[in-house]
Amino acid sequence: MRNHTMVTEFILIGIPETKGLETVLFFLFSSLYLCTLLGNVLILTAILSSSQLHTPMYFFLGNLSMFDLGFSSTTAPKMLLYLSGWSHIISFQGCASQLFFYHFLGCTECFLYTVMAYDRFVAIYYPLRYMVIMNHRVCSVLATGTWLGGCIHAIILTSLTFQLSYRGSNEVSYYFCDMPAVLLLACEDTSLAQRVGFINVGLLSLICFFLILVSYTHIGISISNIRSAEGKQRAFSTCSAHITAILCAYGPVIIIYLQPNPSPMLGVIIQILNNLVTPMLNPLIYSLRNKDVKSALRNIFSKRSLP
Repeated sequence: MRNHTMVTEFILIGIPETKGLETVLFFLFSSLYLCTLLGNVLILTAILSSSQLHTPMYFFLGNLSMFDLGFSSTTAPKMLLYLSGWSHIISFQGCASQLFFYHFLGCTECFLYTVMAYDRFVAIYYPLRYMVIMNHRVCSVLATGTWLGGCIHAIILTSLTFQLSYRGSNEVSYYFCDMPAVLLLACEDTSLAQRVGFINVGLLSLICFFLILVSYTHIGISISNIRSAEGKQRAFSTCSAHITAILCAYGPVIIIYLQPNPSPMLGVIIQILNNLVTPMLNPLIYSLRNKDVKSALRNIFSKRSLP
């Protein structure tokens, strides 16, 4: 056994097989990131400024926009820095923080999608009692539960990852500090951390996805019992956006963490879609097509344009 210096910083190798494409990728990813910031800030502004949007559905959509802002900002700024020619180095504490917030926001968003599916179930299955069931107290408890669940999940994964000894190589073969890439550098047995990561991330996503499927099965049965075509169309339109966003969010997570030997390049592409593209699409899928949101945004800009 040779003595090794304790690792105090990591070097992010970046996106594999992209040497010479840094400038193109910088402009592409910076455009996606700016669109993500703009779209989610507009949604939050519309929800906060319009009293018509102070309903349970838009309360959860506002939470989703905040998570999307934080989730994309966990990895994108550092990636854009080294793509533009800055250093690839990230401190040990910075790497731990990046892993914590990535899993905290990702897991919280996973729980939030499940809560939003329940909200849509109540809205369609019990329309007359919707505001009674989904009152302010219930919405606050559900939102707080998603935050606490995500925080506990991230604390477990981060502590298991960084309580290990890192005394050898410090080159992370990835573009951010994700758990599978960092564990490869540990000088101790990582089987416990890998098993817990598999259960917490992969199976937790599957359980939430199953609960969402149960909710939408009941919703589909309820919609089929609606007699008027207009009522069916209205009920379906409120759920189609949520289903689309769920498929975009859960698909990458399940593919990455449940594959026994995933292709590195495939994993990077899916992660980038999950980190940049899905947060950018959520405002378009959920809210910017909505008449109420469009009306709220028009009121905001019309007020600002008045002398």
